[in-house]
Amino acid sequence: MSAPTLALEVPLPLVLEPTDRAPGVARRFLAERFREWGIADDGDGRLVVCELVTNSLKHGEGPIVVRVLRDERDGHPVVEVWDGGPGRPVVRPVTPGATSGRGLRLVAEVAWAWGVRPLNEGGKVTWAKIR
Repeated sequence: MSAPTLALEVPLPLVLEPTDRAPGVARRFLAERFREWGIADDGDGRLVVCELVTNSLKHGEGPIVVRVLRDERDGHPVVEVWDGGPGRPVVRPVTPGATSGRGLRLVAEVAWAWGVRPLNEGGKVTWAKIR
């Protein structure tokens, strides 16, 4: 599936330092956007943004940039998380007893669609369209 077509009005992004506080700040940022749009149930969105930011924190490089937009075709929210790391996230097989590695599997299960695209200047954007 291709990346969603985003609305022309693009809200300002949230720029995060790569610290342990980043996922919580990103969850609050998403919750505020959803409130502005009148979306009462933000649980899946908070899960998705938290997992994508955590992935960037653990495996990316440099600052983490979060955007929460709406797909202009259907109005569904889209979360984008940018970082400067060269690696691409992948869904790993479930390993019994593992204490990490399930984040993208959760994203894939709760999101309408998700993907990764490289940035010309290096790094990547991981995005997910919320149901």
